[in-house]
Amino acid sequence: MSANSGEMRREKILEALRGASGPLSGAALAEQCGVSRQVIVTDVALLRSSGNQIVSTNRGYVLLTDKSARPTRLFKCCHTAKQAADELTCIVDLGARVEDVFVNHRVYGKISSRLDVGSRRDVARFVDEIETGSSTPLLEVTSGYHFHHVSAENEEILDEVARALADRGYLAELSDYETTVFAE
Repeated sequence: MSANSGEMRREKILEALRGASGPLSGAALAEQCGVSRQVIVTDVALLRSSGNQIVSTNRGYVLLTDKSARPTRLFKCCHTAKQAADELTCIVDLGARVEDVFVNHRVYGKISSRLDVGSRRDVARFVDEIETGSSTPLLEVTSGYHFHHVSAENEEILDEVARALADRGYLAELSDYETTVFAE
């Protein structure tokens, strides 16, 4: 395959990601481009190395763009695994999106995963994957403590999220260290 066809394929991948309303799986991109999923994985790595902000989620690839930039705030939470659905539903019902989840493990350091949960349907999918899989939520390795970057259309919605999480008893206070190290 010529370098030119690889460049054309990568441009096609970027166009597909730009036009997508949600994550696109490697299999879907492979089918669109007529190549294997492994070729897509390699192409995405090349696109990332060229400065494209492509993130992997559990449902596929997402291209971050300037227009996708929204106000984002770091929340530290503490609750049980059984309360995770309520926490996530509380956030999305206010119009916000849970971008990720991470914990700060004393031995392993920061362990994170992109969530991209923005609707009740996303919450249900996440809860189903946890309940039917053999994995447990990250919060279980840190006695319920975990962090989320949450984005919204404006700061007022993030203020509402903070109040709602506090009202439910889920919000924990960020230390100065956590605010400095984990803000981004």
